[in-house]
Amino acid sequence: MSLRTAIVIALLVMWTLLEFPDSALEQPVGAGNSIKVTVVGLHSNDGEVDCALFNAADGFPDHSDKAIKTTKGKIENEQALCMFDDVAAGDYAISEFHDENLNGRLDRNFIGMPKEGVGASNDATGHMGPPKYEDARFHYDGGRAQITIHTHYLVAPL
Repeated sequence: MSLRTAIVIALLVMWTLLEFPDSALEQPVGAGNSIKVTVVGLHSNDGEVDCALFNAADGFPDHSDKAIKTTKGKIENEQALCMFDDVAAGDYAISEFHDENLNGRLDRNFIGMPKEGVGASNDATGHMGPPKYEDARFHYDGGRAQITIHTHYLVAPL
């Protein structure tokens, strides 16, 4: 290799390192991609909305500890916003619940029905139980996506 070729290669490598710092080269898969979830149909501004993003049926919709991401949304005008950032393209389902009393869990009655509002992507609802992952599943291509989830209250307040 000639000296001139070696200098050109060295200059190209230095330019690349200056133009693209390590932090830009090492961004996680999905960096810059986001899913914005607007939760509507809340019957009060009390509490907050807890949202969970799942990439598999395991744990959906009730076990947010098995979700790949969770977030909380502040309620204003009986709506809330949940943001999931740095999401890779793929298939997902989202569940949400209206944590009115801020105890960090979905309250249920004596037969197991939710006493607080619940919802899922695709507005999936269950028949005699929670919605299934397959009914709530949607494909996300990356970039910025926005979905709306309607909250349902299954048990009337006393």
